[in-house]
Parts: sequence; structure tokens; C-alpha cells
Amino acid sequence: MLMKPVPVSALLTALLATVALTGTAHATPTPTPTPKPVGGELLGSRGLVRPAGIKAPPKSKATSYVIADLETGEVLAAKDPHGRYLPASTLKTLTAVTLIPKLDKNLTVKPSRNAVDQEGTAVGLTTKPLYKVDDLFKALLMSSGNDAAMALAEANGSLAKTMRDMNAEAKQLQANDTVAKTPSGLDKPGQSSSAYDLALIARAGLGNPDFRRYISTKVAKFPAPKKYYEISNHNKLLWRYKGMIGVKNGWTSKAQASFVGAATRGGHTIIVTIMRHEGYFWEEVASLLDWGFAARGKVTAVGQLVDPLPVELPAQQATTSPVVTAPPVTAPLLDSAASKQTDTSRTVGSIVIGGGLLFGLTWLGYGIRRRRSSRR
Repeated sequence: MLMKPVPVSALLTALLATVALTGTAHATPTPTPTPKPVGGELLGSRGLVRPAGIKAPPKSKATSYVIADLETGEVLAAKDPHGRYLPASTLKTLTAVTLIPKLDKNLTVKPSRNAVDQEGTAVGLTTKPLYKVDDLFKALLMSSGNDAAMALAEANGSLAKTMRDMNAEAKQLQANDTVAKTPSGLDKPGQSSSAYDLALIARAGLGNPDFRRYISTKVAKFPAPKKYYEISNHNKLLWRYKGMIGVKNGWTSKAQASFVGAATRGGHTIIVTIMRHEGYFWEEVASLLDWGFAARGKVTAVGQLVDPLPVELPAQQATTSPVVTAPPVTAPLLDSAASKQTDTSRTVGSIVIGGGLLFGLTWLGYGIRRRRSSRR
């Protein structure tokens, strides 16, 4: 009795299904590596991280803070340093770090109605071409003007472009906890930063002479339709703390109080950043700065402020220091029983695949011979 030949298309489908089933039955899932916290393993803690051999930092009501040495980048102590919180106006430090190198400080800007009408803290812009970029950066960092933040974003091309630039700058600085949604720091869903990131951003800004000039200016003249008026710096420690350079404070009802500060004594600079503080924080920041000056050079750092990624490389392709890269994934050793089971599975799989292929080729040859015979 002659067997009816199987169509070639059906035969190939069956063979592919056999190979697929055999291959997936014994697939081993690849474990996903867990990256180390940027700056070092200890900085992944949600609690207080402090060095041994010295008195603990003064208590603070801030949910998160970082005390770091500007020159060495050493993190001297921290509390929930990578906790992500709303940054409020401390995000203006990222706006400044991003835009100062991009904008001509002598460029005259005519703010839009949208910029002038920004909610929250404002320096009092009008829609007249009265302002140079230099004036707007003073308004941004001294008076925390949300109107100035929007006017600068527009001077950079558009709000959308500025947000792309700010987030690219954050990634280049390795401030990976930071997501900017506004140039002013006004609360918006998805916006975040961390005490660690704010320290990275401040360190980058302090390397720019114009940034330093803006944050350390106590009082400045600001253009107006009739002459000018004076604006003053909101950082109260510029008047109270010896060696204070400045930087930025912020507050919204959702974010609560946040602050970035830097001071220099004896040729050394300490950075303190705090986030989510319930109220008046100036004395606490001063005490944290004092502790930082006393601790620097005497203790083993608990972490490191990492350097920015090379500008010429995309962030996802750049190589960074060992403290910030994910550890190599080491496959676990298999015991003897598991090893034998794996070898057996591979052997069975090879037999099934080989047998299936041989069976298929036999049927394929038989079908071809039958067609030739029928044609004759």
C-alpha cells in the first residue's frame, strides 16, 4: 500500500515547530544585573551613612542630605542620598548649569506673555526688551524668578528644547535621579532629583565663574521700564555664615524646603544639600557645614561625587569609574546533579532535532520520487 506524500510546506512547518519547542524547553533565563548606586555602595542606604571615628553629624529634620568636599568629591556623610524628591527651586541650579554656556550673556531678551505670567516667585518681568541674559541669570539664582526661568528657556530656542538640554545635562553629570519637567522647579508630575544629584550639579556649577558670581551676589540692580530696582539674594547664609559662597534654596507646599549651599574656609570648600525639610533650616545647614569642615581630611569617605561623563560619548556608552558601574554578572556554579541534568537535556534535544530532520528529509525525498513517477 502506497503512502500519500506530505506537502513540503506542511513538512517544513512541522520541522520548525519541533526545533522551536526543543530550543525553548531548556532555555536558561539570563539574570538582570543590579547596578550599584552612583557614588558607591554605601550611598544606597535610605538611612544615615556616616564615617567611624568621629562624632555623628548634627541632627537635621531634612529627609535627605549630603555633606561633600568640593575639591576631592568625597562624600563625608549622607542621609538617604539617592532618595528621589521634588526639588522645588533648587532645580534652577540645573537650569543655570545647562544654559550659562549656551547663551550670550549680553543678548537682549524680550520675554513672552507666558514667561511674564509664570506662577509663584517672580522677579517682575515685563514683555519689553529690557533684559540681558546676564540680568535674567541674576533674577534666576538670586531672586528665584520663575518668570526669569521661562524667559531663559525661550531664549534657548523653546521650552521643549530647554527641557531636553537640561535632562541631557543631568545624564552627562551622572545625576540619574534627576528628571526635569520645568526650568523653574515648579512641581510637575514625574519631576525629581536627589540630595546626591543636587551636590553633583552644584559642583559642576561652582566650576563656572559666572555661576559663582550670580550665586554669591547679595544685591543687584535690575532693569525696569523706569530706571531699575534692587533685587536681593534669598540665601540668608550669605549674610550669616563665614565663607558662604551661596547656591540656591527652594520651597513649594508639596516639595517642602530644599537647599544647596557651599562655603569656603582655609582654602577648602564644603557642599551641603538638603531635601524635604519641614521648615526653618538655616541653623541646621550651618551646623552641617561646620561638621563638614571639621571632618574633611580626617575620616574615610562614605562615597564619592563622580565626575561627569565624557562629552564626546553618549551617556549609555561611556565607561565610568568602578564605583558607579554595575558589577560583572557571575553565573552560579551548578552542582553535579544539575550539571548532569543539563547535559542530558542537551543530548535529548540534539537527538530530537536530528531525528526530526532525518525524518523530514526522508519524507521529502519520498514525495519527490512519487511526483517523478506519476509524471512518467
